[in-house]
Amino acid sequence: MQLNSYLSFGGNCEEALKLYSEAFGGKIEYKMLYSDNKDMCKNLPENWQNKIMHASFRAGDIFIMASDVLVGENSSCGTVQLVPEGSPITLSLNFDSEAEETEVFNKLAQGGKVTMPLQDTFWGAHFGMLTDKFGIKWMFNFDKSNNK
Repeated sequence: MQLNSYLSFGGNCEEALKLYSEAFGGKIEYKMLYSDNKDMCKNLPENWQNKIMHASFRAGDIFIMASDVLVGENSSCGTVQLVPEGSPITLSLNFDSEAEETEVFNKLAQGGKVTMPLQDTFWGAHFGMLTDKFGIKWMFNFDKSNNK
């Protein structure tokens, strides 16, 4: 069994995946736009046709699926879910080096909100937390005791 993250965005999924590609050194493996399914999704607003219906992203062991979700609307694509504000989900990253942790943290912090700066902790880790500019919450961990 494997658990994968599926992130929902309100129209800026491609921008988010580009930031994650830069931050994690990964790439978008698959991308389907709403316009790729015109017969199925014909009632969407014109400005929504080039939004992402489904995408997958990979960077090493990180695998994320994502899409743009039209909040509060119904369409011939089905009833569109609501993107919850203040989602209780946080994605946790474990790093092999403090330098890599700091680099990724700084990239995702741009335009976002740092909730705990990177710092040494009592449990022997270098740890920090932030919410990126897309509202996704992240925890960063580098276990110093296992990586001396």
